[in-house]
Amino acid sequence: MEAIDNSNSGCKKIKIQRTSEFFRKLSPAQMQDWNAMEIPHSYGPNVVLFAEKEEARGLFIVLEGEVRLSINSTEGKRLSLRIARKGDILGLSSTLTGNTYEITAETLYPAKIGHVGRTEFLGFLTRHPQVYPIVTEELSRQMVMACDQLRTVGLSQSAPEKLARLLLEWSEADQSNESGGRVRFSLTHEEIGEFIGASRETVTRTLSNFKHRQLVSFRGSMLEIPSRTALATYANS
Repeated sequence: MEAIDNSNSGCKKIKIQRTSEFFRKLSPAQMQDWNAMEIPHSYGPNVVLFAEKEEARGLFIVLEGEVRLSINSTEGKRLSLRIARKGDILGLSSTLTGNTYEITAETLYPAKIGHVGRTEFLGFLTRHPQVYPIVTEELSRQMVMACDQLRTVGLSQSAPEKLARLLLEWSEADQSNESGGRVRFSLTHEEIGEFIGASRETVTRTLSNFKHRQLVSFRGSMLEIPSRTALATYANS
């Protein structure tokens, strides 16, 4: 598909590859209508796209880059829920209901994000009521991911188990190695701890242990997992 990039004054056309299940299920006519209302923007790192308790302005679609989703307390504590990647749709439930956003979405690296306003999205659903089941499936998928995160943080028995599960989840998108995986590792140990409810010191100590056991290795900014099976076995031991 082609879309207009309004992030620069030149408004150049860009090519966006749709790979997520949601977009693959849209018909050509529905996809054409979607393309007409989606406005891509480029963002730098550490930009808040929307924050919890803000009025829902519409959907944000990750076209390139990664976005951290988190919930935050008034005391400044943060629990990071997951990292949204290419194809993920953010703010869907709030846009549907008109309620405020439940989470905060912040770019981790330079990213390209598509925006669809709430009025435009509801109009899209009115024109294409066949899309409602696809939206329901997407909401269900997001609920499953939220439950998985709660299971990791709340039910895992130890910090090593939590961190191993997190690394396995992050490396799922890497298909370059059938038995292993790679993870971009530019977050600080404190930020990683926010995903599993652990301190910076615990993350540092656990990663050192993983490295000693040859469960992970580091190559520049990449963390490599030689064997996902071995790391999963350690996590469940």
